[in-house]
Amino acid sequence: MGSRFEGKVALVTGAASGIGLAIAQSFAQEKAKVVLADVQEEAGERAAEEIRKAGGEAVFVRTDVSQEQEVKALVEKTVSVFGRLDCAVNNAGIEGQMAPTAECSTENWDRVIAINLKGVWLCMRYEIRQMLQQGGGVIVNISSVAGLVGFPGLPAYVASKFGVIGLTKTAALEYAKQGIRINAVCPGVIHTSMVDRLLSTHPELEASLTANTPLGRMGRPQEIARVVLWLCSDDASFVTGHALVADGGYVAQ
Repeated sequence: MGSRFEGKVALVTGAASGIGLAIAQSFAQEKAKVVLADVQEEAGERAAEEIRKAGGEAVFVRTDVSQEQEVKALVEKTVSVFGRLDCAVNNAGIEGQMAPTAECSTENWDRVIAINLKGVWLCMRYEIRQMLQQGGGVIVNISSVAGLVGFPGLPAYVASKFGVIGLTKTAALEYAKQGIRINAVCPGVIHTSMVDRLLSTHPELEASLTANTPLGRMGRPQEIARVVLWLCSDDASFVTGHALVADGGYVAQ
């Protein structure tokens, strides 16, 4: 068990399950003080309690990242409890409903964009303000391979994830000289509840998703967590404005 983040404070959104949970647990294992944020209150509280039982420091804050006042309160709570914010991972996101572009409902479009893109921007807005006050920090935004290539049937999701990469690069340029590094991670097909939901309604996709991944399998949340922690660590001190792909080779084809 490493301790690269001993004394550091890490905030993770969408931390009640899947990739976000794996990231929060990995930070805790490396001695960071962790703030877990999610709309899934019961699962989030349970995740924070498990970290505390294992000897770590963690709190859960119920947060809808599409709501500005809740995001503002989340960052304020982080600072009031732990005194600062060193690492922020903006992971909260939804896949929305599958439908071709012309059949995508306005409601689905608005909800996916509000959470996946506006939510990342709102989080960055308040995270950056705090990091500027304290002299620096690191932000990692979770995009997707769907932020690099198209996926038929998911127009809002794809648009949101492309947007996350553009937002990441822009902010990285704006704050590079002020001690804030900002990067994105683009996971491929990772075995999470989001993928399980997709496959439960479209089981025919599983074979093609696996077949189209050169490594021949889905990724694991812990594999993405390791990438995120590297970007947050001093080992990545010269990396900013980058969209790091962790997809088993999916977009290399």
